[in-house]
Amino acid sequence: MSSPRRVSDNAVPAMPGPLKISDYHVVARPRLGRWISGALIIAILAMIGYAFATGKIEWEYFWQFMTVPTILAGVANTVLLAVLAMIIGVVLGTVFAIMRGSDNPIMRSVAFGYIWLFRGTPVLLQLMLWYNLALVFPTVGIPGVWSMRMIDLMSPFWAALLGLGLNQGAYTAEVIRAGLLSVDTGQYEAAKTIGMTRLKALRRIVLPQAMRVVIPPLGNEFILLVKTTSLASVIQFSEVMYNAGTIYYSNARVVELLFVAGAWYLILVSFLTLFQIPLERHFAKGSLSR
Repeated sequence: MSSPRRVSDNAVPAMPGPLKISDYHVVARPRLGRWISGALIIAILAMIGYAFATGKIEWEYFWQFMTVPTILAGVANTVLLAVLAMIIGVVLGTVFAIMRGSDNPIMRSVAFGYIWLFRGTPVLLQLMLWYNLALVFPTVGIPGVWSMRMIDLMSPFWAALLGLGLNQGAYTAEVIRAGLLSVDTGQYEAAKTIGMTRLKALRRIVLPQAMRVVIPPLGNEFILLVKTTSLASVIQFSEVMYNAGTIYYSNARVVELLFVAGAWYLILVSFLTLFQIPLERHFAKGSLSR
Protein backbone atom coordinates (compact mmCIF):
# COMPACT_ATOMS: atom_id res chain seq x y z
CA MET A 1 0.00 0.00 0.00
CA SER A 2 1.51 3.33 -1.05
CA SER A 3 2.05 6.11 1.47
CA PRO A 4 0.19 9.46 1.05
CA ARG A 5 1.95 12.10 -1.04
CA ARG A 6 3.55 14.86 1.01
CA VAL A 7 2.55 18.40 0.02
CA SER A 8 5.46 20.75 -0.41
CA ASP A 9 5.55 24.06 1.43
CA ASN A 10 5.89 25.89 -1.93
CA ALA A 11 2.69 24.38 -3.35
CA VAL A 12 0.06 26.82 -4.76
CA PRO A 13 -2.89 27.19 -2.37
CA ALA A 14 -6.33 26.23 -3.58
CA MET A 15 -8.38 29.00 -5.26
CA PRO A 16 -11.32 30.23 -3.21
CA GLY A 17 -14.82 29.56 -4.44
CA PRO A 18 -17.02 32.21 -6.15
CA LEU A 19 -18.22 34.98 -3.89
CA LYS A 20 -21.89 35.26 -3.04
CA ILE A 21 -23.93 38.44 -2.96
CA SER A 22 -24.04 38.19 0.81
CA ASP A 23 -20.24 38.40 0.89
CA TYR A 24 -20.34 41.96 -0.47
CA HIS A 25 -20.84 44.96 1.73
CA VAL A 26 -22.87 47.59 -0.12
CA VAL A 27 -21.91 51.14 0.75
CA ALA A 28 -24.48 53.76 -0.17
CA ARG A 29 -23.15 56.78 -2.02
CA PRO A 30 -23.64 60.08 -0.24
CA ARG A 31 -26.55 61.98 -1.79
CA LEU A 32 -25.86 65.41 -0.40
CA GLY A 33 -26.76 67.15 -3.65
CA ARG A 34 -30.15 65.44 -3.77
CA TRP A 35 -31.00 66.58 -0.25
CA ILE A 36 -29.85 70.13 -0.90
CA SER A 37 -31.80 70.45 -4.17
CA GLY A 38 -34.89 68.91 -2.56
CA ALA A 39 -34.69 71.32 0.36
CA LEU A 40 -34.33 74.29 -2.01
CA ILE A 41 -37.35 73.23 -4.05
CA ILE A 42 -39.47 72.77 -0.93
CA ALA A 43 -38.34 76.16 0.39
CA ILE A 44 -39.21 77.90 -2.89
CA LEU A 45 -42.64 76.24 -3.05
CA ALA A 46 -43.27 77.20 0.58
CA MET A 47 -42.36 80.82 -0.15
CA ILE A 48 -44.69 80.91 -3.16
CA GLY A 49 -47.52 79.33 -1.17
CA TYR A 50 -46.97 81.77 1.71
CA ALA A 51 -47.04 84.71 -0.71
CA PHE A 52 -50.37 83.59 -2.17
CA ALA A 53 -51.82 82.81 1.26
CA THR A 54 -50.86 86.14 2.85
CA GLY A 55 -51.07 88.39 -0.23
CA LYS A 56 -53.87 90.78 -1.03
CA ILE A 57 -56.05 88.08 -2.52
CA GLU A 58 -59.62 87.68 -1.31
CA TRP A 59 -60.02 83.93 -1.71
CA GLU A 60 -63.71 84.04 -0.83
CA TYR A 61 -64.28 85.89 -4.12
CA PHE A 62 -62.45 83.11 -5.94
CA TRP A 63 -64.85 80.45 -4.63
CA GLN A 64 -67.82 82.75 -5.06
CA PHE A 65 -67.19 83.42 -8.77
CA MET A 66 -66.23 79.85 -9.70
CA THR A 67 -69.86 78.91 -10.29
CA VAL A 68 -71.59 82.16 -11.22
CA PRO A 69 -73.75 81.88 -14.38
CA THR A 70 -71.56 84.26 -16.37
CA ILE A 71 -68.44 82.16 -15.81
CA LEU A 72 -70.27 78.88 -16.46
CA ALA A 73 -71.66 80.30 -19.71
CA GLY A 74 -68.13 81.28 -20.70
CA VAL A 75 -66.88 77.76 -19.96
CA ALA A 76 -69.67 76.28 -22.11
CA ASN A 77 -68.80 78.64 -24.97
CA THR A 78 -65.12 77.74 -24.63
CA VAL A 79 -65.87 74.01 -24.89
CA LEU A 80 -68.27 74.54 -27.82
CA LEU A 81 -65.79 76.67 -29.73
CA ALA A 82 -62.90 74.28 -29.10
CA VAL A 83 -64.86 71.18 -30.15
CA LEU A 84 -66.25 72.73 -33.34
CA ALA A 85 -62.88 74.25 -34.30
CA MET A 86 -61.18 70.90 -33.72
CA ILE A 87 -63.74 69.12 -35.93
CA ILE A 88 -63.06 71.64 -38.69
CA GLY A 89 -59.33 71.23 -38.13
CA VAL A 90 -59.43 67.43 -38.32
CA VAL A 91 -61.55 67.44 -41.50
CA LEU A 92 -59.39 70.03 -43.23
CA GLY A 93 -56.20 68.47 -41.89
CA THR A 94 -57.12 65.06 -43.28
CA VAL A 95 -58.02 66.49 -46.68
CA PHE A 96 -54.88 68.59 -47.02
CA ALA A 97 -52.65 65.82 -45.66
CA ILE A 98 -53.93 63.52 -48.42
CA MET A 99 -53.46 66.33 -50.94
CA ARG A 100 -49.85 66.75 -49.81
CA GLY A 101 -49.22 63.11 -50.72
CA SER A 102 -51.03 63.31 -54.06
CA ASP A 103 -49.31 62.77 -57.40
CA ASN A 104 -51.08 65.87 -58.73
CA PRO A 105 -48.66 68.85 -58.48
CA ILE A 106 -51.54 71.35 -58.33
CA MET A 107 -53.11 69.63 -55.33
CA ARG A 108 -49.73 69.40 -53.61
CA SER A 109 -49.09 73.09 -54.23
CA VAL A 110 -52.51 74.15 -52.92
CA ALA A 111 -52.06 72.04 -49.78
CA PHE A 112 -48.56 73.39 -49.21
CA GLY A 113 -49.78 76.98 -49.68
CA TYR A 114 -52.63 76.51 -47.20
CA ILE A 115 -50.34 75.05 -44.55
CA TRP A 116 -47.68 77.70 -45.17
CA LEU A 117 -50.17 80.57 -44.89
CA PHE A 118 -52.04 79.56 -41.76
CA ARG A 119 -49.02 78.26 -39.90
CA GLY A 120 -46.94 81.28 -40.81
CA THR A 121 -49.27 83.97 -39.44
CA PRO A 122 -50.29 84.48 -35.79
CA VAL A 123 -53.67 83.20 -34.66
CA LEU A 124 -54.55 86.59 -33.21
CA LEU A 125 -53.93 88.22 -36.58
CA GLN A 126 -56.19 85.70 -38.31
CA LEU A 127 -58.98 86.28 -35.78
CA MET A 128 -58.77 90.04 -36.29
CA LEU A 129 -58.86 89.66 -40.07
CA TRP A 130 -61.94 87.45 -39.99
CA TYR A 131 -63.69 89.79 -37.56
CA ASN A 132 -62.99 92.80 -39.80
CA LEU A 133 -63.74 91.00 -43.06
CA ALA A 134 -66.54 93.48 -43.75
CA LEU A 135 -63.89 96.07 -44.58
CA VAL A 136 -62.83 93.89 -47.53
CA PHE A 137 -66.18 92.35 -48.50
CA PRO A 138 -69.01 94.69 -47.46
CA THR A 139 -71.67 92.27 -48.74
CA VAL A 140 -71.85 88.57 -49.48
CA GLY A 141 -74.26 86.61 -51.67
CA ILE A 142 -75.40 86.27 -55.27
CA PRO A 143 -75.75 89.63 -57.06
CA GLY A 144 -79.37 90.35 -57.95
CA VAL A 145 -80.66 87.28 -56.11
CA TRP A 146 -79.63 87.42 -52.47
CA SER A 147 -77.13 89.46 -50.51
CA MET A 148 -76.31 90.13 -46.90
CA ARG A 149 -74.07 92.59 -45.13
CA MET A 150 -70.86 90.96 -43.96
CA ILE A 151 -70.94 92.93 -40.73
CA ASP A 152 -74.21 91.19 -39.83
CA LEU A 153 -72.95 87.78 -40.86
CA MET A 154 -69.48 87.78 -39.33
CA SER A 155 -70.33 87.67 -35.63
CA PRO A 156 -67.62 87.12 -32.98
CA PHE A 157 -68.57 83.43 -32.83
CA TRP A 158 -68.21 82.83 -36.57
CA ALA A 159 -65.02 84.85 -36.75
CA ALA A 160 -63.52 82.86 -33.88
CA LEU A 161 -64.69 79.54 -35.33
CA LEU A 162 -63.28 80.24 -38.79
CA GLY A 163 -60.04 81.66 -37.45
CA LEU A 164 -59.34 78.83 -35.02
CA GLY A 165 -60.68 76.07 -37.29
CA LEU A 166 -58.65 77.04 -40.35
CA ASN A 167 -55.53 77.60 -38.28
CA GLN A 168 -55.95 74.25 -36.56
CA GLY A 169 -56.42 72.53 -39.91
CA ALA A 170 -52.93 73.60 -41.00
CA TYR A 171 -51.29 72.07 -37.93
CA THR A 172 -53.49 68.97 -38.00
CA ALA A 173 -52.56 68.38 -41.64
CA GLU A 174 -48.91 67.98 -40.70
CA VAL A 175 -49.79 65.68 -37.79
CA ILE A 176 -51.92 63.43 -40.00
CA ARG A 177 -49.32 63.51 -42.79
CA ALA A 178 -46.71 62.27 -40.31
CA GLY A 179 -49.06 59.44 -39.35
CA LEU A 180 -49.59 58.49 -43.01
CA LEU A 181 -45.86 58.47 -43.63
CA SER A 182 -45.37 56.13 -40.65
CA VAL A 183 -47.34 53.38 -42.43
CA ASP A 184 -45.15 51.13 -44.56
CA THR A 185 -45.49 51.66 -48.31
CA GLY A 186 -46.07 47.93 -48.68
CA GLN A 187 -49.56 48.48 -47.28
CA TYR A 188 -50.41 50.67 -50.29
CA GLU A 189 -48.98 48.10 -52.69
CA ALA A 190 -50.90 45.26 -51.03
CA ALA A 191 -54.11 47.26 -51.33
CA LYS A 192 -53.49 47.83 -55.05
CA THR A 193 -52.97 44.11 -55.65
CA ILE A 194 -56.48 43.34 -54.39
CA GLY A 195 -58.03 46.08 -56.54
CA MET A 196 -58.49 48.85 -53.99
CA THR A 197 -58.39 52.46 -55.09
CA ARG A 198 -56.06 54.88 -53.32
CA LEU A 199 -58.87 56.55 -51.36
CA LYS A 200 -60.36 53.22 -50.31
CA ALA A 201 -56.94 51.99 -49.21
CA LEU A 202 -56.47 55.15 -47.16
CA ARG A 203 -59.86 54.75 -45.49
CA ARG A 204 -59.77 50.99 -44.87
CA ILE A 205 -56.08 50.21 -44.32
CA VAL A 206 -53.75 53.18 -43.96
CA LEU A 207 -55.69 55.63 -41.76
CA PRO A 208 -56.60 53.04 -39.08
CA GLN A 209 -52.91 52.14 -38.75
CA ALA A 210 -51.86 55.78 -38.73
CA MET A 211 -54.21 56.59 -35.85
CA ARG A 212 -51.87 55.17 -33.21
CA VAL A 213 -49.26 57.70 -34.34
CA VAL A 214 -51.74 60.53 -34.85
CA ILE A 215 -53.76 60.37 -31.62
CA PRO A 216 -51.08 61.52 -29.09
CA PRO A 217 -50.06 64.72 -30.92
CA LEU A 218 -53.67 65.32 -31.95
CA GLY A 219 -54.71 65.17 -28.32
CA ASN A 220 -52.04 67.71 -27.47
CA GLU A 221 -53.29 69.93 -30.28
CA PHE A 222 -56.81 69.80 -28.84
CA ILE A 223 -55.55 70.74 -25.38
CA LEU A 224 -53.62 73.63 -26.90
CA LEU A 225 -56.72 74.69 -28.84
CA VAL A 226 -58.78 74.86 -25.64
CA LYS A 227 -56.31 77.38 -24.23
CA THR A 228 -56.01 79.22 -27.55
CA THR A 229 -59.73 80.01 -27.43
CA SER A 230 -58.83 82.70 -24.89
CA LEU A 231 -57.57 84.80 -27.84
CA ALA A 232 -61.18 85.05 -29.02
CA SER A 233 -61.78 87.47 -26.14
CA VAL A 234 -60.02 90.12 -28.27
CA ILE A 235 -62.88 90.00 -30.79
CA GLN A 236 -65.47 90.06 -27.98
CA PHE A 237 -66.48 86.41 -28.06
CA SER A 238 -67.93 85.55 -24.66
CA GLU A 239 -65.68 82.67 -23.68
CA VAL A 240 -64.45 82.16 -20.11
CA MET A 241 -61.60 84.68 -20.33
CA TYR A 242 -63.80 87.41 -21.81
CA ASN A 243 -66.55 86.85 -19.24
CA ALA A 244 -64.04 86.92 -16.40
CA GLY A 245 -62.79 90.24 -17.74
CA THR A 246 -66.28 91.73 -17.84
CA ILE A 247 -66.67 90.87 -14.16
CA TYR A 248 -63.35 92.20 -12.90
CA TYR A 249 -63.80 95.42 -14.87
CA SER A 250 -66.84 96.10 -12.68
CA ASN A 251 -65.62 94.88 -9.26
CA ALA A 252 -61.81 95.33 -9.63
CA ARG A 253 -61.13 91.77 -8.41
CA VAL A 254 -58.63 91.19 -11.21
CA VAL A 255 -56.40 88.51 -9.67
CA GLU A 256 -59.29 86.54 -8.20
CA LEU A 257 -61.13 86.40 -11.54
CA LEU A 258 -57.94 85.49 -13.39
CA PHE A 259 -57.50 82.61 -10.96
CA VAL A 260 -61.09 81.56 -11.64
CA ALA A 261 -60.42 81.46 -15.39
CA GLY A 262 -57.13 79.61 -14.84
CA ALA A 263 -58.83 77.04 -12.61
CA TRP A 264 -61.45 76.30 -15.25
CA TYR A 265 -58.78 75.88 -17.93
CA LEU A 266 -56.96 73.43 -15.66
CA ILE A 267 -60.19 71.49 -15.08
CA LEU A 268 -60.90 71.24 -18.81
CA VAL A 269 -57.34 70.23 -19.67
CA SER A 270 -57.28 67.61 -16.89
CA PHE A 271 -60.53 66.10 -18.17
CA LEU A 272 -59.19 65.99 -21.74
CA THR A 273 -55.98 64.35 -20.54
CA LEU A 274 -57.93 61.62 -18.75
CA PHE A 275 -59.95 61.04 -21.93
CA GLN A 276 -56.85 60.97 -24.14
CA ILE A 277 -55.08 58.17 -22.22
CA PRO A 278 -57.65 55.38 -22.88
CA LEU A 279 -58.04 56.61 -26.45
CA GLU A 280 -54.30 56.18 -27.05
CA ARG A 281 -54.41 52.70 -25.52
CA HIS A 282 -57.33 51.71 -27.77
CA PHE A 283 -55.53 52.61 -30.98
CA ALA A 284 -52.21 51.17 -29.75
CA LYS A 285 -53.60 47.68 -29.08
CA GLY A 286 -51.96 46.16 -32.13
CA SER A 287 -48.50 47.47 -31.21
CA LEU A 288 -48.44 46.67 -27.49
CA SER A 289 -46.16 43.86 -26.43
CA ARG A 290 -47.94 40.93 -24.86
